[in-house]
Amino acid sequence: MTSLVIAEHDNTSIKAATLNTITAALQCGGDVHVLVAGHNAGAAATAAAQIAGVAKVMHADEAGLAHGLAENVTAQVLSIAAAYSHIVFAATASGKNIAPRVAAKLDVGQVSDITKVLSPDTFERPIYAGNAMATVQATDATKVLTVRTTGFDPAEATGGSAAVDSIAAVAAAASISFLGSEIARNDRPELTSAKIIVSGGRALGSSEKFTEIITPLADKLGAAMGASRAAVDAGYAPNDWQVGQTGKIVAPQLYVACGISGAIQHLAGMKDSKVIVAINKDAEAPIFSVADYGLVADLFVAAPEMTAAL
Repeated sequence: MTSLVIAEHDNTSIKAATLNTITAALQCGGDVHVLVAGHNAGAAATAAAQIAGVAKVMHADEAGLAHGLAENVTAQVLSIAAAYSHIVFAATASGKNIAPRVAAKLDVGQVSDITKVLSPDTFERPIYAGNAMATVQATDATKVLTVRTTGFDPAEATGGSAAVDSIAAVAAAASISFLGSEIARNDRPELTSAKIIVSGGRALGSSEKFTEIITPLADKLGAAMGASRAAVDAGYAPNDWQVGQTGKIVAPQLYVACGISGAIQHLAGMKDSKVIVAINKDAEAPIFSVADYGLVADLFVAAPEMTAAL
């Protein structure tokens, strides 16, 4: 029994989500191999080999793999899939793009968003926005899994000494090509890997109030900034700040919710945070049901006072 983890990387370093995914793969039993598919990605392959618990790194290098296009990575995974009992992806935008293609081509069912490995063929995953947990048994010979990274501790990035095997790269699909990308630059920590997050809700009323109230508090804490879906839909915050069932799933050490009522969809994205602090003037707001510390107060007064006290 051997698991294959599909690494997410920038052709230089391994992304944090892969470390959590490797932990999940290790719990499936047997050896864990990591596929690094990219272009001039030798540094990423070397980094993958140093991750604790990894037995082997499969390195495929081809220009068509440079940008992680789903069609090309899928073909690369399928070329070696027969050797593995489990094919494991992080439940990120990239993983959710590639995993269903692999499952469909293999004609197997996919088990999505697992949060616990109960046995090599049985997994736990949230349903109904996390209000219930389903136990799912996969009976296919090859299990295709996506991993909710907040459910697993990251593997140690150093301490391993896996061999790096170069494998033949599958030719890039002629029907697709990479035209370009627009990458948002942010000096703050990336939302899904941040240790501290300060989020705002629709109660802030405008993007200017986000800047006036949330930004100084996040600056003092060295935090990433997040938002509820209502705030994003209202145009108060950009889409990539959205936390929740239809946004990003986070589990920081500290989550500060300012003016967020705590709709079920938002709680599904942040309730695994280690410490939750909520500021809301509505004492009956659902956010207080998951908060470790709750402050019933006007956020326009309380948040600046908190910032000044730091």
